[in-house]
Amino acid sequence: MPLWERLFHSLVFEAGAAGLSAAAVWLLPGSHSGSTALAAGVAMSLIAMLWNLVFNYVFDQCFRGRRELRSWRLRIGHTVGFEGGLMLFTVPVLMYALDIGWQAALLADLGLTLLIMLYTLLFNWAYDHLRLRWWAK
Repeated sequence: MPLWERLFHSLVFEAGAAGLSAAAVWLLPGSHSGSTALAAGVAMSLIAMLWNLVFNYVFDQCFRGRRELRSWRLRIGHTVGFEGGLMLFTVPVLMYALDIGWQAALLADLGLTLLIMLYTLLFNWAYDHLRLRWWAK
């Protein structure tokens, strides 16, 4: 995938993820304002965008071939690896934004991660198949 397309992919993906994360943070127990939820969602999405570029570049170097032919097993492994690595960066964001301890932030991030993992799996499957129509060779 060329760099310009990787940037496009990341921007579209993260726009959806930011909205989904903000909605989920806003629904967490406690008195979190909409602006706090949005700020946390946007911060986590910006971090995730950078991680997305790095992780997916390395992943694509390791697993070459036609992306639309990737198995569900490989896609699930990709999703788990990406989200697991991302949590190293997002737990501190939740601790700060929500003014909670690391245990509560870890639990909140686990919940968000499960939600985003499903989103990631479905988004990348749809993107890879739509990509064939948009940029067919």
